[in-house]
Amino acid sequence: MPPSPQELRAYALHCLLEADPAAKVMAVAAMDAAWSTGACGLAEGAALEPQAAIPGRPARPELVPPLQVGRRSMATVEGRAMLIHALAHIEFNAVNLALDALWRFPDMPSEYYVDWLRVSAEEATHFAMLSAHLQTLGYQYGDFPAHDSLWEMVGKTTEDVLARMALVPRTLEARGLDAIPPLRAKLAQAGDLEAAGILDIILRDEIGHVEIGNRWYGHLCQQRGLEPRATYAELAVRYKAPTLRGPFNIEARLKAGFTEDEVRAL
Repeated sequence: MPPSPQELRAYALHCLLEADPAAKVMAVAAMDAAWSTGACGLAEGAALEPQAAIPGRPARPELVPPLQVGRRSMATVEGRAMLIHALAHIEFNAVNLALDALWRFPDMPSEYYVDWLRVSAEEATHFAMLSAHLQTLGYQYGDFPAHDSLWEMVGKTTEDVLARMALVPRTLEARGLDAIPPLRAKLAQAGDLEAAGILDIILRDEIGHVEIGNRWYGHLCQQRGLEPRATYAELAVRYKAPTLRGPFNIEARLKAGFTEDEVRAL
């Protein structure tokens, strides 16, 4: 990798292209620190071009269709490790999607980029915690197959920041708000209280991440003179977003900025 850039969006692209997970986590932390100390500026309108394939990621895990990932029994260490691995893979993809949202879309308000910097730093922390816990179970990130559904939607929405905000944070990431509590209960019941505690941290932070997506989606709809609910329905059809299925974490969704009407519509 070249020396770390001194402009935030270029730095995010630099981090996104990093293939090694541990190096990516460290690069994101360094970017966050550089911004916090004023060592890194922001050029909202800069034209950037990636110099390699996006995203940078390791040769493993093998990426397979979702139904081929395998079932996870909480009765065995391997089963718990498979679940932790699946969660770590989601968080690794979430690091990449936050970095992509940060670098890709020019001419947004400066607060937009600061928000996605925060998301990238928190997602990197989540991945690091899950990866470290996986090692205590005797496994490494990459030891099990994984699927790529989250990144596939990132790839579909590269041309429009409105579609990205609608269909990644407030659709796919919002599904995590619903999924985390039952997964946490399974891990706690299996006696893995450390993993359950990590999921508590992730749920707390993900509420904030979905709120960021909701807020910028609302901002963009207002800017473009669009009605949010009708626009979302049209985008979901156009981009083939997955159909949402319950049960839903209503409390978390309300905290994350979904309206009462949106929650009722679920």
